[in-house]
Amino acid sequence: MAFETPSAAAVLAELGNETRLAIVRNLVRAGGDGLTVGEIQRETGVPGSTLTHHIQRLCQVGLVSQTRRGSALWCRADTDLVHSLAHFLIEECCAGEGRRREANAA
Repeated sequence: MAFETPSAAAVLAELGNETRLAIVRNLVRAGGDGLTVGEIQRETGVPGSTLTHHIQRLCQVGLVSQTRRGSALWCRADTDLVHSLAHFLIEECCAGEGRRREANAA
């Protein structure tokens, strides 16, 4: 997925919340299997109703998906999206250094 600035901004806005960032980091650490909502709650210490709200926000921007397996609700991070976001942030890293040196030399 290639990001455009508006979609990247929407994803980053959701990650700007400390609780949502902790959820995503836990899910990325868990890998492809993901975690149940109960496991996320134990890891983060966030109350259930608050956790549901935060997970819904992450689902809305595509960072997290949910599937039901039996009685458990499993959450997974979209690691492809996380990688794309990281790439978006660094793709032009240091691209302006040459221009800055030229301007300073003039």
